[in-house]
Amino acid sequence: MATTPRGRALITGATAGIGATFARHLARAGHDVLLVARDAERLAAVSAQLQEDFGVRAATLPADLAQPEGVAAVEQAIAAEPVELLVNNAGIGLNKSFLKSTMDEELRLLNLNVVAVMRLTHTAVGGMVDRGRGAIINVSSVSGFAATMPGSTYPASKAWVTSFSESVAMQVKHRGVRVMALCPGFTRTEFHQRAGIAAAQMPDWVWLDADAVVRDGLRDLRKGKMVSVPSVRYKLAVGALKVTPRVVLHRLMPRGARKMGRTVGDAQ
Repeated sequence: MATTPRGRALITGATAGIGATFARHLARAGHDVLLVARDAERLAAVSAQLQEDFGVRAATLPADLAQPEGVAAVEQAIAAEPVELLVNNAGIGLNKSFLKSTMDEELRLLNLNVVAVMRLTHTAVGGMVDRGRGAIINVSSVSGFAATMPGSTYPASKAWVTSFSESVAMQVKHRGVRVMALCPGFTRTEFHQRAGIAAAQMPDWVWLDADAVVRDGLRDLRKGKMVSVPSVRYKLAVGALKVTPRVVLHRLMPRGARKMGRTVGDAQ
């Protein structure tokens, strides 16, 4: 299916879940795409499928964004050929509490969830401002609105992503550039399997579909929103988190973690 070419989109964590879904939606809309992830073989398979299905150019860049050299490779790619849309989707959680994790594990989480997002946003946004157009979506999480996972540093990393995105968005919105934090709740992807989430013990209503998350996110980006929370139920949840006294949250969160079949402190 041929499409009219649009500006290039760069998606990190593009081989599965929300990242792969973004890649399909953007390719369907006519964007050439640059796909970034660690697994070169999976990247090649996703790229080939997008080119076959949508007739766009789908380039790949294998890179570990938890490592400085991996981020540098993507920065160089942006400098060589500017992007119209950057989706910072790559991220990890740890399936253990802060007391049980190692400093290497915690630094890997921060490097991927925070440092890579900051560096790639900084690299892309300057050129977007100069051109007077462009957009950045930083994939965050509803967990970043409160300490929702006792003992886990994942929500803290996502709180940073949301605040950072909103702050940059306020600075560049009058320059033709949009920046948005996309904050989904539990979404059916490989992320939760890798993070040790006991999905079978959680009710169906908590789960979102990746296609719906991406559709909502792109719609909110077009509307100029700085923070997007897909689905009515998670909008209500975020509203409740914002108004519930901290002392109440501190009592409820450990109980909720245990009910979801996780050791207190396990990641999303």
